[in-house]
Amino acid sequence: MNVTVLGLGLFAGGVATARFFAESGHKVTVSDLRDASTLKVSIDALDDLEIRYVLGSHRDVDIIDADLIVVGPGVKEDSPFLRLARDSGVSVTTEINLVFELCRAPIIGVTGSNGKTTTTSLLEIILRDFDQRSVVGGNIGKSVLNGINHVPENTLVALELSSFQLQRLRWIGRSPHVSVVTNLAPNHLDWHGSFEKYSEAKFQILRDQQPEDFAVLNADDPVVASWAARSNGKVVWYGTESPTRSGAFVREETISYRMHGLEQKICQVSDIQIPGPHNVANTMAAISAAMIVGVPVSTIKSAIKRFRGVPHRLEAVRTLDGVRYYNDSACTTPESCETALGAFEVPIVLIAGGYDKGAGFAGLAQEIVRSAKAVVLIGDTAEAIEEAIGKQQSDPMPSILLADSMEDAVSQSRNMAENGDVILLSPACASYDMFDNFESRGEVFKSLVAALN
Repeated sequence: MNVTVLGLGLFAGGVATARFFAESGHKVTVSDLRDASTLKVSIDALDDLEIRYVLGSHRDVDIIDADLIVVGPGVKEDSPFLRLARDSGVSVTTEINLVFELCRAPIIGVTGSNGKTTTTSLLEIILRDFDQRSVVGGNIGKSVLNGINHVPENTLVALELSSFQLQRLRWIGRSPHVSVVTNLAPNHLDWHGSFEKYSEAKFQILRDQQPEDFAVLNADDPVVASWAARSNGKVVWYGTESPTRSGAFVREETISYRMHGLEQKICQVSDIQIPGPHNVANTMAAISAAMIVGVPVSTIKSAIKRFRGVPHRLEAVRTLDGVRYYNDSACTTPESCETALGAFEVPIVLIAGGYDKGAGFAGLAQEIVRSAKAVVLIGDTAEAIEEAIGKQQSDPMPSILLADSMEDAVSQSRNMAENGDVILLSPACASYDMFDNFESRGEVFKSLVAALN
């Protein structure tokens, strides 16, 4: 076939797709609006393959003459090239759709506005301890497309799924066997256009489930909880205990799991090594999925005790002069920043700000006033966050400082912090205004903190 990869991108999906088809003997054209220097990392990863690159623009001929178009997440629904493909009768798919179509093993899908990576990462340790053949990837940064044909049907595949991936999963009418939804809050409104459209994209994780499938839902998130009425699968809850519900809950600092009226103690809350009540919820989500697929309690408990979290998600970096530094660069929404602020019971100096995805900052401003002694703002949204804080009525108010670089932000934060405080990078915004991605932003922060003396 002639296969056109529309949007190579800088993440795993585009590279995996190009490699998958090139290694299968198909003629692959990669078309991306960015130039070769911007895409160097992705192109270098494919330099052992015969692939034709069309960079800096998309051409009609590469759409019309293709037998298959594989669309990257950066290509929006209103793209004229996506419309041209459909009008020309060319088949269109995505990397994650190919995974669902080719995978013979049961799929556990994890989504949510916040917490999905932590949940998936903990689930990865649990599943690999249970069966070393288990496969984990998706939006977590590891495509599983290359090699999916070799995954045996009697193992498990766990995928973190973004709203972009889920929206297009509807094209093939598929949902995971076990679907975990952590929470829902406005995100990626610059791409989806509204919270309602974003929510409906996320709902695809449940939409095409069958009665033999499972929906693991957060009982304490009103939007997610409301999805139970729309679910075709068996609903399993986690969160606040209710004697009539199956799932995971906390009672007297013990996490238990109830199914068919039988309760099993899984672990103590104190066994969880990552801070914050939200990570107790993430742990319960992973427990629920693992119990559904038959992982022994001892395996789950052992994995929870060993799990130290995910890089760039409330990652402990260093303690210097009695001040603890945390890297939460993966925090790209106001709601996730609010959650991070609530994870500590000591004074916080917050570093926030970045690329504007269209979210509002009123709720975040309220939490900053409650939890932070000072905030250092960077990036495109600095003024908007400052304005939102200024509208709060509180005494005292946190100090507000503006920084023109991460180095400046770290320096100013250190000057504001005292023994016993926490300095927290939790931007509440995407990184694209100053960095290639949140990983780059987090690594810069960590290197600056490491250099302090």
